[in-house]
Amino acid sequence: MMTQTHCLMTIPQILIRRMFDSSKNLDGLILRSQSTKATKKKTASSVYRTMNIFDRKAKILQKERAAQSEDYHLSEYIKEEVGWRTADRIFDIKRTFTNAVELGAGRGYVSRHFLPDSVEKVTLCDSSQTHLDKAIVGDGVKCDKVLVDEENFEFPENSVDLLVSSLALHWVNDLPGCFDKVMQCLKPDGVFVACVFGGDTLLELRQALQLAEGERLGGVHPHISPFTRIRDIGGLLNAAGFTLQTVDVDSMTVWYPSMWHVMSDLRALGESNAAFNRPLRLQRSTLFAAAAIYDEMYGKEVPDRTSRGVPATFQIINFLGWKPDPSQPRPIERGTGELSLKDLHKIDEIIKDTKKIELTEDDKK
Repeated sequence: MMTQTHCLMTIPQILIRRMFDSSKNLDGLILRSQSTKATKKKTASSVYRTMNIFDRKAKILQKERAAQSEDYHLSEYIKEEVGWRTADRIFDIKRTFTNAVELGAGRGYVSRHFLPDSVEKVTLCDSSQTHLDKAIVGDGVKCDKVLVDEENFEFPENSVDLLVSSLALHWVNDLPGCFDKVMQCLKPDGVFVACVFGGDTLLELRQALQLAEGERLGGVHPHISPFTRIRDIGGLLNAAGFTLQTVDVDSMTVWYPSMWHVMSDLRALGESNAAFNRPLRLQRSTLFAAAAIYDEMYGKEVPDRTSRGVPATFQIINFLGWKPDPSQPRPIERGTGELSLKDLHKIDEIIKDTKKIELTEDDKK
């Protein structure tokens, strides 16, 4: 009996001990999960998933073939104009960048406008060796050239104070990973300045091809590569951790004699469709139908010429973001305001009581 009683008394003790041990393990799991969540850093790759849309090998071949053409310079007017506009945005930043990178540089469409008082050294990166061989930079600016895929670039952490890209990132599949890499390689208070083609680019050509194929074949194929939307760029900048973000849109309209000239210039620029689901060929009858629809819907007499032409729209999304740094301006905390919106009707009285502050010479610069 004593043995049985002893056994019966030890069962609850064993259960209590097991419950106590399990509760300690549970607490450890909870603390471990909380610490994991606390240390996990938010990145663009953790918010947005990668889309495997473009055939990077085909795009590199297209760019290399275009760069080797003797008449390539006759078709690069769009990249030259956008490159100058991007460089002008960098000139607005009153700072001298010691180590800059132009990603997807091509023939140096941005770097050719740099001056030593704005950029001391720039590294041109592109996936086409012929483009790099023909690239030029501004006088007095140190230059390095690196053959690298825009989707798989690597730079040391906190080593670059300016990374610029003009009309190159719209062919990148892993755009969230690209933004994360840019954030990692930038120095604190470094800046990321770039532009890509927007969703309304080549809208006229897209509609003409869709209407022609719908009439001739009873269905449509994706002949124009998909482009990034404005809201996606803002979301990527925010998810990657950039501060003081700026996103704006430009629209350029170029007039061509016909649809055939539009397609010819796109091919000469290496900007042909590179999506995996692109059709290998277009029927001749469909192309002629698309050219007729293009001219009928959008064609008119060009104001500066006596001949008829068709427009091609290029939407440019420009964006800028800074890597966080304590020296950057921050919004004032809530509750520190001295005036209320309820007193808006007293704005004239408030202005009279406002003290005037004289501007210094540095403020006027």
